[in-house]
Amino acid sequence: MSRTKGSVMYEYAKAFSPGLIKPDYPVPENITAGAGKGVQKRYNVYRNNVTVSLIDAMAAIYPAVQRITGTEFFRAMARFYVRATPPVSPLLFEYGRDFPAFIESYEFAQGMPWLADTARIERAWLDAYHAADEPVLTAQELAAVPAEALAQLRFCAHPATRIVRSVYPAVAIFVMNKRDGPVSPLRSGAAEDALITRPQQDVMVSRLPAGGAVFLLALLEGMPLGMAADTAFEHAPDFDLSANLADMITLGVFTTIDTEI
Repeated sequence: MSRTKGSVMYEYAKAFSPGLIKPDYPVPENITAGAGKGVQKRYNVYRNNVTVSLIDAMAAIYPAVQRITGTEFFRAMARFYVRATPPVSPLLFEYGRDFPAFIESYEFAQGMPWLADTARIERAWLDAYHAADEPVLTAQELAAVPAEALAQLRFCAHPATRIVRSVYPAVAIFVMNKRDGPVSPLRSGAAEDALITRPQQDVMVSRLPAGGAVFLLALLEGMPLGMAADTAFEHAPDFDLSANLADMITLGVFTTIDTEI
């Protein structure tokens, strides 16, 4: 393709695309139709197809959210989102990253204040699913570190590792709506922090214990083990360091450790 032809096509696409998700946007001036064909009507077909495709993509990305709200409510909410948020990537699974923030401001979702955090967990689940493959840190590798070096250890997170903090029982809400079958009543309204990992190639969503999110976030920010543990104990005096480390190794949170002092 010549540079001139490519430039013409780019300018055409640039003029054609802005109105595809905006129902009131005028038909671009350089759009034509065959004899007897209505330009407005034909352009509206493209508009509808694009909007429906993006809503379908949102439903595939956030199935638990759709199950919670119901299909009709979800698609109406997603339509408002699509009209306000054009795609920036040709990969549909990349679309909708800021949908949880949109849910927080969506007028008709205010009666479900936990819905945005549930959506954040669902987005993190998909990102973990698509994350790069890397070997996980093993318990044997950690056990081989001399005791005097433990406090200075720094951990490298696996690409699939995600944390979502919530003041709502978002983990329980997500888990019960991610799978098929009847939804059980919530047993608690307590805050839940989610850890999303992919050990053995299967994405897992786990609820972090008190202090667990503070501890893990400190490690992921590069804080050495001793300082991260102190931070967790300040947040939760009954924090169990050994149990948390063991769980994180089992769940494949890390790839490597830096033993240099």
